[in-house]
Amino acid sequence: MSKRLRSSDLCADCSGPDPSWASVNRGTFICDECCSVHRSLGRHISQVRHLKHTPWPPTLLQMVETLYNNGANSIWEHSLLDPASITSGRRKANPQDKVHPNKAEFIRAKYQMLAFVHRLPCRDDDSVTAKDLSKQLHSSVRTGNLETCLRLLSLGAQANFFHPEKGNTPLHVASKAGQILQAELLAVYGADPGTHDSSGKTPVDYARQGGHHELAERLVEIQYELTDRLAFYLCGRKPDHKNGQHFIIPQMADSSLDLSELAKAAKKKLQSLSNHLFEELAMDVYDEVDRRETDAVWLATQNHSTLVTETTVVPFLPVNPEYSSTRNQGRQKLARFNAHEFATLVIDILSDAKRRQQGSSLSGSKDNVELILKTINNQHSIESQDNDQPDYDSVASDEDTDLETTASKANRQKLLGKDAN
Repeated sequence: MSKRLRSSDLCADCSGPDPSWASVNRGTFICDECCSVHRSLGRHISQVRHLKHTPWPPTLLQMVETLYNNGANSIWEHSLLDPASITSGRRKANPQDKVHPNKAEFIRAKYQMLAFVHRLPCRDDDSVTAKDLSKQLHSSVRTGNLETCLRLLSLGAQANFFHPEKGNTPLHVASKAGQILQAELLAVYGADPGTHDSSGKTPVDYARQGGHHELAERLVEIQYELTDRLAFYLCGRKPDHKNGQHFIIPQMADSSLDLSELAKAAKKKLQSLSNHLFEELAMDVYDEVDRRETDAVWLATQNHSTLVTETTVVPFLPVNPEYSSTRNQGRQKLARFNAHEFATLVIDILSDAKRRQQGSSLSGSKDNVELILKTINNQHSIESQDNDQPDYDSVASDEDTDLETTASKANRQKLLGKDAN
């Protein structure tokens, strides 16, 4: 499903006409130039999708459209709506501004620094404020007012907040009330459909009990979003969750290279990771899949005669300040993987995710996630590696990256011979 753009739609950041991208977690539509800046910020700041050339779950698109149409952008530009902001020299970008530095500086201030968001009065105990906001969110999600909930989330309300008196999370409340768009918004901000309330029930249970079958099915999809996205990236189809199929494990067309001792060692280390470290690695690979797929859409939709490549390319995953420097370096190294190496890693993660869900025992080893990435990265090119090369660069450079993508059908056919359930 894709959005039919209206002539009245404008870019939320520069007011340019015909925005063709959306920032899902911000509830805004943005133009190509502004999107190039969003992509460089990272998914922890802005999650972008093309409105026509990216597959959309219908209710996710409906959620973003509802936020856009109801003025969600005013949340991020609150102080700019004050007439005094004009006299102080503060203004939003306009279509004629250059991408760098004008639009880029404005977009970073707006979404990364949250410079224009309405601030609550300062309190001595910030944790109490966050708790209060989360309780307000808990109450608000039973209604259809998405903008109120987005405003609370922008101020620090926690989507996975467990209400100590109610014994459940906002997603339990939204699911019981049949608020599917609220559930989409909460999920975008990290709410877990598998969380149990004090009586042992999940949001999926409440949706089914209330007869909200579309919501229940969507929550199951959200629960498997990571592995579904990885499988679709390689073989172009997703599991049939309605019939109890929750994983598709693609297989390489030529698996002979995967029998090396390095490959076996990498897979063994992957399997020995604790659940927490495995989840981190899987999320990092998910982000890299998103980067590669978004790059493929970006390159296919741009007028290269008018856009300067160096200002729009995102050669590796942007730094997330909430992660350690070692993890950020490991995430950036993922861009070095060629198509075959990256497909091997994705398949290994899908296989182990299925094994872990089935309850296999884990050794709980504390092997470093980045060491596993390096081992897998080396498995097909060990002969060409310099033994003196350090494990990590202090900062990944453009020369270190491999922009090859497996998003196209042609590359899928080259990489994969078949897929298994």
